[in-house]
Amino acid sequence: MLTVIMECRDQEPELAHTLSTLVSGAVEGLISDVIVLDHASSDGSSRVAEAAGCRFHTQWDICDIVASARGEWILIMEPGSRPQSGWIEDILEYTSLNTQAARFSPSRHYKPSFLSRLSRRQPPLEYGLLLGKQHALSAARPGMPLSDFTKSQKSRRLNAELIPARVLRAAR
Repeated sequence: MLTVIMECRDQEPELAHTLSTLVSGAVEGLISDVIVLDHASSDGSSRVAEAAGCRFHTQWDICDIVASARGEWILIMEPGSRPQSGWIEDILEYTSLNTQAARFSPSRHYKPSFLSRLSRRQPPLEYGLLLGKQHALSAARPGMPLSDFTKSQKSRRLNAELIPARVLRAAR
């Protein structure tokens, strides 16, 4: 089982897109819970999260959040990112055979140009981060943002592709 954790701030449409993609993972029994950590949103992020059955926190300690995760694996994502077809099977296979952290592969259809890849800094969670709960617990420090989990994890690449959140932001 897998727990998905996202941080958001005024990202109602992005959150809705990601949660709608994750429904298939919940139906297949892969996703046990989704936790949304909110940074004082003034939009409908809380309503979207609650309607989807997520746990929604406006105040939290990341150590407590990770400890409360129901899944044995944690998937940290940006609101607006969307896993592509085959992601459920790929994660099921990966988690049954591996213990090392992993990230999604970049979507072939939404790769930035070569020049933009050189000139822009890739956000740490652009392609998500899948890690075991025990690894997350040992890496968690009070007050740390989710993006800091990437600093302590050497990760492999999943076969499944992810459309990053920047694609949705650019389309708005």
